[in-house]
Amino acid sequence: MAGEGDGATAVRGGLLVDPSDPDPRRGARPVGAVASAYGAAAPGYPLEAVEWLVGDAASVLDLGAGTGGLTEALVALDREVVAVDPVEEMLEELEVRVPGVPRILGTAEDLPVEDDSVDAVVAGRAWHWFQRERAVPEIARVLRRGGVLGLAWNRRDTSPDWLVAAGEIMHEQPDPSSSDPSVRVGGPFGPVESHRVEWVRRMSRATFLDLVRSRRGWLTAPPGEQRTVLAAVETLLVTHPDVAGADELSVPYVTDCFRAIRR
Repeated sequence: MAGEGDGATAVRGGLLVDPSDPDPRRGARPVGAVASAYGAAAPGYPLEAVEWLVGDAASVLDLGAGTGGLTEALVALDREVVAVDPVEEMLEELEVRVPGVPRILGTAEDLPVEDDSVDAVVAGRAWHWFQRERAVPEIARVLRRGGVLGLAWNRRDTSPDWLVAAGEIMHEQPDPSSSDPSVRVGGPFGPVESHRVEWVRRMSRATFLDLVRSRRGWLTAPPGEQRTVLAAVETLLVTHPDVAGADELSVPYVTDCFRAIRR
């Protein structure tokens, strides 16, 4: 799902939304203008995590695919993937990142997909934004019996000193989509299993600044504040002893994974 939202509203599949809104599309505004920046900054998912999510599933539906971070890993694992997202701009960026993957405009609550048609349904950073009373039956409908629902959240490990300082500059708040590591699905799915993968993403300074630009706090800030935040982060990257002079930044991540089998 696009964005690393915080607060009462968040970026979901390229939309700024209120999670309490009963209509996943109503009241949302596109953030397609930053889709390219988010696509460049989005961390993707480690293959170990994605392989655990889908097991031996051959056909996979990627819900809230955004710019294709999870899609890209599924393609690398040689799975047949269809990407679903409610925002056309995000799917256009996905085509750039992962060319040739079938793309469908749609939501988890109203899937334009045939019954019993896929072996797995996955969602990256999207589950907490689905209306589960509507989404779970829809996901069960398109999954074959014995198929898997796989959910994943990427979160940066912000314990290094320079990332603590960067977070203070960006006025970062806890992300509601990853603040609760537990997942509850319910029938017709079996028990939820969990798995965690710790990894490090290496990125350029420019990519880290794109990550800053993809944050909801930056997107909704006045232009003057946006410039101030970017300038302060740029200064941090050239002055903090942990990263000053580094050709690449090493940004630690944790991927929390969950899966449940359709009975």
